[in-house]
Amino acid sequence: MNPTHNQRIVLASRPAAEPTPDNFRLETVPVPELQDGQVLVRHHYLSLDPYMRGRMSESKSYANPQPLDETMIGGTVGEVVATRSSHFAVGDTVVGMGGWQLYAVVDATQRGLLRKVDATQIPLSAYLGAVGMPGVTAWYGLTQIIAPKAGETVVVSAASGAVGGAVGQLAKTRGARAVGVAGGADKCRYVVEELGFDACVDYKAHADLRSLSQALKEACPQGIDGYFENVGGMVLDAVMLRANAFSRIAMCGMISGYSGQPIPMAAPQLILINRMKVEGFIVGEHMQHWPAALAELGAMVAGGKLKYRESVAPDLAAAPEAFLGLLKGKNFGKQLVKLV
Repeated sequence: MNPTHNQRIVLASRPAAEPTPDNFRLETVPVPELQDGQVLVRHHYLSLDPYMRGRMSESKSYANPQPLDETMIGGTVGEVVATRSSHFAVGDTVVGMGGWQLYAVVDATQRGLLRKVDATQIPLSAYLGAVGMPGVTAWYGLTQIIAPKAGETVVVSAASGAVGGAVGQLAKTRGARAVGVAGGADKCRYVVEELGFDACVDYKAHADLRSLSQALKEACPQGIDGYFENVGGMVLDAVMLRANAFSRIAMCGMISGYSGQPIPMAAPQLILINRMKVEGFIVGEHMQHWPAALAELGAMVAGGKLKYRESVAPDLAAAPEAFLGLLKGKNFGKQLVKLV
């Protein structure tokens, strides 16, 4: 029997500064009857990602704001449980942008909204992390912007996260030296011992720029040739002080400013002095690279050569608190919500 009711979380209000649980609302709504060309997907996992914080605000950005009183945006993996489309059968495992809800009705006539995936070789949840948008983000920033040569040093912030962890491992396969920056001894130990980075700097152990810069100098004795930026703030300033001539920075995220505060830069003149390339990117604008990225990432995960960790919230009601924790770095690895 097809379900008659769906649970979803909507954006109830826009945060004035840091978001709170009151900005979200859990609702029960009817499941609409399928029309021709549509499928009903039962979500197994929901992905929580830092970009969602930017969508909660009305300020100008690369994407439209999340509408109020509508289902929060988010990547999902799940199973087709009803279909009126010739493209999908009941039982197909699929990945899409189903949002913060248990079920989604998807127009299967629109190419790209749903993609079939094989859950026999790769865990279904990995399609939201290592073999999904985070993995492709890591692949694109590393290969297309940083483009490391063998022997160069690549630094990545938020190194224990879904994106950062993949960056370092992909850099290692290309013969580069991988150095992480992460918060806490446990995360740094994981980055080195499990993910195989050459070193990891615990930014929480350094109270000021001078101390953090010195730690980076010790971890990167030959300087820094590539930097994958997820954080901004003092970490970026410390990297800038250690950057080599003709170094490259892939600007992926700036989580230190996701509540709207400015992120000043201590020494932007170093961009000129070191003739650095600094390039921001949104991975969804580079779809032509996704097949190559997913092929490499999928093969590495299936072969056990790409390690990753997941933090899993137990149900939909727990999603807001898990998301707020993500913004404060409380997660360890890819943040997911289990929905079945």
